[in-house]
Amino acid sequence: MARPSMLLAFGALAAAVACAPVDTPSSTASLSPTASAASTACTKDQLKLVNAGKLTIGTDKPAFEPWFKDDDPSNGQGFESAVAFAVAGELGFDRSEVQWSTVKFDSSFAPGAKQFDFDINEVSITPDRANAVDFSHGYYTVRQAVVAMEGGKFAAAKSLAELKDAKIGVQVGTTSLNAVKEVIKPANDPNVYTDQIDAINALKNKQVDAIVVDLPTAFYVTAAQVEKSKIVGQFSSTGGTPEEFGLVMEKGSALKPCVDKAVDALKSKGELAKIEQQWLSAAAGAPELK
Repeated sequence: MARPSMLLAFGALAAAVACAPVDTPSSTASLSPTASAASTACTKDQLKLVNAGKLTIGTDKPAFEPWFKDDDPSNGQGFESAVAFAVAGELGFDRSEVQWSTVKFDSSFAPGAKQFDFDINEVSITPDRANAVDFSHGYYTVRQAVVAMEGGKFAAAKSLAELKDAKIGVQVGTTSLNAVKEVIKPANDPNVYTDQIDAINALKNKQVDAIVVDLPTAFYVTAAQVEKSKIVGQFSSTGGTPEEFGLVMEKGSALKPCVDKAVDALKSKGELAKIEQQWLSAAAGAPELK
């Protein structure tokens, strides 16, 4: 992960899209026994939930833009709020049947029992994290970004190599930190902060030359959080397989096949693309750092 970002024209995602339950076929005669059983297992009344009759979704607080709007995950606005309600709809839940739980970012993917059915919090799927929790299929492909102050020594960098001597701030436990160490490889160890807002404040107070966050967060930082800051550029945090955000579930969760099915359905119908366009479209325009 990295976290919060850009000011866009935040319009509410249509509730009919976000919350429409999956259509139930009128007949299962053509389904194989396995397919029929899987379909039955994913009906709302068959799901094993933390709280009976309610789908409990976890995320951190504060819940930053553009992932959420007005620090209110329950309003359906912002990319991850919209995705969460869309997944809930595919599982058969309307908005009144969804409840939100505050879950610290790093505790969401720590080992142990969970008090949520799934968590959505810009959590990147990694092998180490997957040893402790289950992830859904990816719902967003992540790019990292470098943010610096306008007129600063590294503000005009055109390549990752030009950032070698920069003092970089980044949040602990994130794939942004891994990207700094493994892709940028600065000469100096990065300044590592417990919370992302601390890294952002370090940039604002000129305690670091730049920070690394996910790309949508970078747009929000420059538009609303740090005056006279700019996006230096974006880059891939991996050399091969794309980095993706996934919904987090307790290890061995019986919900995983159904949540995967819901994410896949949203992809195939183009709904995830529509939600991304609605809330994250500005992120496409940042220059590439190679």
